Amino acid sequence: MSTSQRLLMIGAAVSGTAMAAQPVAGETPPKRPHIILIMADQMRGDCLGAVNPAVRTPNLDRLAAEGTLFTRAYSSVPSSTPARAGLLTGLSPWHHGMVGYGRVAEHYRYEMPRMLARAGYYTFGIGKMHWFPQKALHGFHGTLVDESGRIEQNGFLSDYRNWFKLHAPGLNPDSLHISWNSHYAAAYPLDERLHPTAWTAQTAIELIEVCTLDQPLFLKISFARPHSPYDPPERFVRLYDDVEIPRPIRSAWGERFARREQPETSDACYGDFGDSVALRARRYYYASISFIDYEIGRIIETLKHKGIYDDALIIFLSDHGDMLGDHNHWRKTYPYEGSAHIPFLVRLPRAMRETLGGVNERRQQVVELRDVLPTMLDAAGCPTPDDMDGRSVLPLIADPEAPWRQWIDLEHAQIYEPDNCWTALTDGRMKYIRHCSTGREQLFDLERDPGERHDLAGEPGCEAELARWRQRMVDHLSERDERYVKEGKLQIITEKIIYSPHYPGSTAPTSPEEKREIQRWRREVSTWR
Repeated sequence: MSTSQRLLMIGAAVSGTAMAAQPVAGETPPKRPHIILIMADQMRGDCLGAVNPAVRTPNLDRLAAEGTLFTRAYSSVPSSTPARAGLLTGLSPWHHGMVGYGRVAEHYRYEMPRMLARAGYYTFGIGKMHWFPQKALHGFHGTLVDESGRIEQNGFLSDYRNWFKLHAPGLNPDSLHISWNSHYAAAYPLDERLHPTAWTAQTAIELIEVCTLDQPLFLKISFARPHSPYDPPERFVRLYDDVEIPRPIRSAWGERFARREQPETSDACYGDFGDSVALRARRYYYASISFIDYEIGRIIETLKHKGIYDDALIIFLSDHGDMLGDHNHWRKTYPYEGSAHIPFLVRLPRAMRETLGGVNERRQQVVELRDVLPTMLDAAGCPTPDDMDGRSVLPLIADPEAPWRQWIDLEHAQIYEPDNCWTALTDGRMKYIRHCSTGREQLFDLERDPGERHDLAGEPGCEAELARWRQRMVDHLSERDERYVKEGKLQIITEKIIYSPHYPGSTAPTSPEEKREIQRWRREVSTWR
């Protein structure tokens, strides 16, 4: 690659444009990288060995040493479907239309697999998609899915469940009989190769092994764990025999969640069930992550064997976290770090590392799932639409002082109970939370208090800081209707708002332009079969 081409690539990254795809006159354009997106489900941001020595993730730690770890990464709507909508579209919650847990729409104006397929990529998805319809493609040439036993359409059975019937006739993939949101934990009772984590990795390995394409590959590998049930094979549990597992974070403000007027079921959203239950859940949760890490190591070895690894952009992240008993909260959908803070790791292909750097680096700017698609488009040399909310992180990898957003927005519509309806803002240093059904506010200094133990709202001397963040929230929500902001004041929200007016619906596109786009895409898809 000539010096001028290298400068073009650096210029592309620093400006966030697609200059990298533009060849110098008379020279061969830079080769588009393969793109490998690896994601876990419900994995906390503090559960990489690179940031938490209690967690054993040697393969992900090596990726971090070869790449850039974004230590202040978030999921704006921290539950599965809205988080995946943001990842798919590169849009903010209000603009992709899901501000709470609902159904991913059948069509969006921007869709990651479709945009990369149009750029010349062979696109394939393996594992948990959590879309509707459950075998929707959104531009993938093909998918093989594991939906964690979820059946949302008559006659649907996931590819993993069909495979299980073929390879383990008469056995039950749910042999533990633990519910999908339980805090109970137990070792997987069947052969390790039958576990959905092993199936997801092995299916990806088989695809990589037979891949002889002349075109670049976009492969999404989506693990359904460490989302409960916490059911790793016993050998991964044994890794933690001599590890001191961190106890759940306690706080004065969280005490009111210790005892709720609800049955103390295994899938409770709140409650103090004692340290022994919490520590066992965490041990098996960590072991589930170590199992995923082991399988990622197998995938990496296969990429190296096929000569893909050095030419691949590899991104690792999760859709949201898991409270694991912090502040007597369980599961997700909350504004707190255990729920909303996620791992976000980017390893550049060798050619880009030679020009942009990004080896064993950390960045503290706030990034979010919406930034993944623009990053992929930038790396592939494709333009990012002006109205896409996310931004490529390549400028930050090239230059830690590059201009960036000041804060990121977080929210979730009412779920579990009326008071769990909130909006929040954070710059990674401070976090402002407003509980919409009551107007209750919280303010945390994440630099001094990363565990969010001390709520500063109402504390003497914090009035100006609280007012500053409150006004930022007014400004952020001002594009919405009067249910959110009226006459410059934040409103009490008494209804359950899951979808914004921008939600495209689950069936038909809503505008003539969208209809033409879908018709054109369907014609393209028909040529693949």
